[in-house]
This record gives sequence, C-alpha cells and structure tokens, in this order.
Amino acid sequence: MSIAIVLVDNHGITREGLRLLIERQEDMEVVGEAADGREAVRLANNLEPNLVIMDVSLPGLNGVDAARQIIKANPEVKVLALSAYANKRFVIDMLTVGALGYVLKDGMAGELVRAIHAVMNGERYLSTKVAGIVIDNYINNGEDGNGKPSLNMLTPKERELLQLLVEGNLSKSAARLLSISIKTVDARRRDIMNKLRMSSLADLTKFAIREGLTTVDF
Repeated sequence: MSIAIVLVDNHGITREGLRLLIERQEDMEVVGEAADGREAVRLANNLEPNLVIMDVSLPGLNGVDAARQIIKANPEVKVLALSAYANKRFVIDMLTVGALGYVLKDGMAGELVRAIHAVMNGERYLSTKVAGIVIDNYINNGEDGNGKPSLNMLTPKERELLQLLVEGNLSKSAARLLSISIKTVDARRRDIMNKLRMSSLADLTKFAIREGLTTVDF
C-alpha cells in the first residue's frame, strides 16, 4: 500500500519538485497539495493522509499551529517538517506539537525519502544540523535566558489571531477566518498585548517575525 502524502508549501515550484521526487518512489503518492496552513488542515481532515510534509513558514496559519491542529484532530496522521530554516524556535515548536521529523530543504533528495520512511515507521528523523539544535536545547533545559517575551506566553488561539493581525487582517476578516465575533477578536488582541507588554501593531509585528510566527512577506 502506498504512503498517502499531502504536501504543504506556499511556493508552487517547491511543491512541484517535491511531487516529482515522491512520485518516483514506488511506495508513495501525493494525494493533495496546500499553499497555506488552513488549507493543509482542511485537506488533512478530508483526505486522511498517512503523512503531511509541512513547511514551517506559511501564510494565514503557520506550520506549527497547522501541525498542532492536524495532529489533534487526526492523531494517526504523521507530520514531517520540511523547512529552509534551522531555527531553534521553529525546530523545538514543531517537535513539541508532535511532528516526528524536521528536514532542511538544502539537504539531498535521498534524505527526504529516508525521513519519510523513518517517520512512517514511528521513528524520529532530524537533519544533522537540526539534531544539534535539539541536543543544545536539551543541555540548556530549553531556556534562552534572555528574559524576552516569547510565544510560550500565548495560547494556540492567541497565536493564531496574532499571525492574522500582523499579516494585515482587520478585526472583521480575522473574526470571519476564526469563526468568532469581532468583540472576541478585540478582547484577545488586548490579552495578547498585555501578556507581551506591547502597545502597538508594529511591536507585535516585530515580535512575530522574531519568534518565527510569520515572515509577513510571503
């Protein structure tokens, strides 16, 4: 039986390359593609794939929060992160929400195939550079020691709203996308600002970029 895979990346040319690589494998097939986190969640729920290969930096809903939602709703679906960034925040967050692997895009094609097989066998797979980040984080007990506000201060719903706001969505459109009222959006925005001790959208945007929640320029 083939491994049913959903590809998630906001760059079409990247998805095309991944699809060609995967479809050359006798035991794998691409059953769906998504360009953003919300579409990834929808496809995972509707198609019930064996594996979602997920970029971390995605518009609308980033890879970390999309992976969290997918795994919560479909515990049997495995997630493999594929990213251009060996960023500590990205790596630790993806593994924390349940991704079984993290592969860098600059690796060889054969590494992705090995990672897919490992993850489907219930094993973890980390690119060499990523493994070093995880080990360092373990040695340092997961602390940066800089005393700055971090995403850990926010709930998943607050993270999701924050990304929408810094990517230019007004309260009305954010409320529609999240299926909540404008009043709730405004209340959550105040909670976010209070928790992070910030008073402007510009500060929130800089924070979101620094923490890897968004790159804004997709």
